[in-house]
Amino acid sequence: MDSDLIKLVNRLQDTFSNLGGELDMPQLVVVGSQSAGKSSVLENIVGRDFLPRGQGIVTRRPLVLQLIHTPSPDPAAPTYTEWGQFLHIDKRFTDYNEIRKEIEQETFRVAGQNKGISKLPISLKIYSPDVLDLTLVDLPGLTKIPVGDQPSDIERQIRGLVVEYISKPNSVILAVSAANVDLANSDALKLARSVDPQGRRTIGVLTKLDLMDAGTNALDILTGRVYPLKLGFTGVVNRSQQDINSEKSLPDALDSEAEFFRNHAVYRNIAHKNGTKYLARTLNQVLMNHIRDKLPDMKARLNTLMGQAQQELNSFGDAAIYGDKNQQGGLILRLMNKFAHDFVASIEGTKVDISTKELSGGARIYYIFNDVFGHALACIDSTSNLDNQDIRTAIRNSTGPRPSLFVPESAFDLLVKPQIKLLESPSLRCVELVYEELVKICHNCTSVELERFPRLHAQLIECVSELLRERLGPTSEYAQSLIEIQAAYINTNHPAFISGSAAAAQAATSPAPKPAQPSRPQSNEPINGAPTLEDEDESSTEEPVGANGVLSRDGRSVSSTLHDRTRITGSAPTAKASSSKPHPVQGPRHSSAHSQATQPGAPGTSPHSARETFLNYFFGQNGPGPIAGSTVERSHGPAPLPTGRDISNAETAGPTGLMAGKRTLDGNNAAFDMKSLGKHIEAISSSEPGSQITLREEMETSLIRSLIASYFSIVRQSIQDLIPKAIMHFLVNYTSQQVQNRLVASLYKPELFADLLNEDEALVAERARVKALLDAYKEAFKTLSEVNLKPI
Repeated sequence: MDSDLIKLVNRLQDTFSNLGGELDMPQLVVVGSQSAGKSSVLENIVGRDFLPRGQGIVTRRPLVLQLIHTPSPDPAAPTYTEWGQFLHIDKRFTDYNEIRKEIEQETFRVAGQNKGISKLPISLKIYSPDVLDLTLVDLPGLTKIPVGDQPSDIERQIRGLVVEYISKPNSVILAVSAANVDLANSDALKLARSVDPQGRRTIGVLTKLDLMDAGTNALDILTGRVYPLKLGFTGVVNRSQQDINSEKSLPDALDSEAEFFRNHAVYRNIAHKNGTKYLARTLNQVLMNHIRDKLPDMKARLNTLMGQAQQELNSFGDAAIYGDKNQQGGLILRLMNKFAHDFVASIEGTKVDISTKELSGGARIYYIFNDVFGHALACIDSTSNLDNQDIRTAIRNSTGPRPSLFVPESAFDLLVKPQIKLLESPSLRCVELVYEELVKICHNCTSVELERFPRLHAQLIECVSELLRERLGPTSEYAQSLIEIQAAYINTNHPAFISGSAAAAQAATSPAPKPAQPSRPQSNEPINGAPTLEDEDESSTEEPVGANGVLSRDGRSVSSTLHDRTRITGSAPTAKASSSKPHPVQGPRHSSAHSQATQPGAPGTSPHSARETFLNYFFGQNGPGPIAGSTVERSHGPAPLPTGRDISNAETAGPTGLMAGKRTLDGNNAAFDMKSLGKHIEAISSSEPGSQITLREEMETSLIRSLIASYFSIVRQSIQDLIPKAIMHFLVNYTSQQVQNRLVASLYKPELFADLLNEDEALVAERARVKALLDAYKEAFKTLSEVNLKPI
């Protein structure tokens, strides 16, 4: 049985080489420097000339050489008694020259035409009655510097390849060194000592004993007195290059080697322990003993590999269920339930393999609600997109042709509704973010067993994604309806809004400091350039003076001034009755108005001002009614210079009275037709740089802003609370409750079982490989268990 150990290992090595097994087989690894004679030693052992030769590096791929002893030839047997066979090609080679060519071609095919190396081995079996059972691995020779077109790191590549083989505990190192080089410089022994410091699995081989200098010998090295090795040193004499060129046969070379040791004065006493034939017998015996020693470890390793292969095969599942519909349905239903459970568990945070590095599942939804959505709402300024002109325009438009004593409520409604609409965009974006997170959770729900069936996995994801898409529409519509509900009815009786409006009213009604000489606001228009006496009940204090000497009612806008004019005209007798009373501020008003009217650069005095011509268009230069001819206004001093001018520069003279134009400084007539009314309104509505609002307008604007901010805060808090609840109800919770029912209703159909359980082709091939490897492990373990372990 001992003679079959090497054959057994060779058979196992072939099997695991094809299947990719991880079992390290006992083998002899030949290591040596370049041109140390490694290939010649192997050829002498085989007895045939079959390895490539040449200058520089020749062996560029590991050569796994299995020598198999065959019985002596029978006369009735085929014509050939020995042959070679490669593992990569199913062909028997009886000509060793063809074996050499095949090795060269296979080397070029993988390692290329240059002098690079490759780790992919070449496996060669040689069957011959003249060889002993051996398994050797010929490795590239160790070099120091790159030559020719070799890679710059060729030394590191070769050294790494050699160390990879000799570092395996089941390898026996055959360290080949040249005898004509100092043994201290042997790279082979240096590498062998790095992985086998005790020298227990290293065999030393000395070549070129016949080339040593005269008077020197290697007797001390061969007897182990210089570098002791447990397996000792063996000396050999190979063919010289001249012998190769003269085609000296290997049998003649072996005879010459034996004669050299018998006739040498120093080596004749140890000739029986040197030579190629002794080396082959030694290697055979060492390899068998090594295999015998490693058999227990090999069986333990096989036992471990069988367990790993069985576990890997179980993860691929059993292919025997594909013919049974009931088993297929049960498998699909189990995978559906597992997928739905993982989806819900990821949302609720009860999944087993929860990540500790980043937020996942439901925690990311919570982050969207509280951080992303909350921050987006908090960043919205309720009045940032409202300037003072917008608020003033809204107040004027809400009063119509009538004046107002207080801020109209319709103006507040008009301004606050667009601000509430600002909450719609972040709310809809919050819905989209949660939807995207649920889709991501769906894609992350997988398992090793589910990965076997890519079509089933894809259908599960598509089914859940379709359910989420169906719920995205209703959820977004409901979120949008929440914003529309808030804008549909402005509840000014809200408790939180009452306190806010009261505070705003208190701030608005607090007395404001009166400016010394406030300038006329842009939209405040004089009435025909003449001062008027306002009959106001709101204030008993002195009124601010307009730019043209006209009393303005707390800086009211154009529409307010026109309303005041109408109201004052109706009470003309009262104004006449009070004209005889002294008015302490009339003098300064007229002087101020006159000084402003005479300054071309003063605000509101430009000849091209459209606001004054707008009034002249309706009332003429002196204005209709009692106010225009009132002695009250005329007795207060000279009228200011006319400053209005038609922007269209019309020069035609018009009638007096209502349609009478006002003569400008340049003498042009300012009469208008009705087509220019839009230009005047646009000019009045536009805001000139540097214009200032009056105290009343500032109070109204501040009050509106305070009310909008107060009510917007109420709506924002409500939306921040309702949107997450709506998303959880319409999207998250609904999907969690219906996901399993949807999967079963959509995919649990017998006609779909075969397609859903269609496995990936790569997975099928991998399962077949693992199954074959497991069978090989079992067979090898059975064979090794039957080996007789009796010592020799």
